[in-house]
Amino acid sequence: MKTVTYTIPNISCNHCVHTINMEVGELDGVQNVEADADTKQATITFQNPANEAGIKTLLAQINYPVKE
Repeated sequence: MKTVTYTIPNISCNHCVHTINMEVGELDGVQNVEADADTKQATITFQNPANEAGIKTLLAQINYPVKE
């Protein structure tokens, strides 16, 4: 199990938080997603088959790209 925290500048409201929690939470292997509009961060706990590349790709596809 791995936990990562990403900064996502496009998070601006609770709708954003809900979208990220729902979309990323549906990925196979993702155990927990906690997005926060105040910090503009998302903390994601996952295991195989989920991986960081797949999570970042999905976030970009739903218009919440990770700040590198």
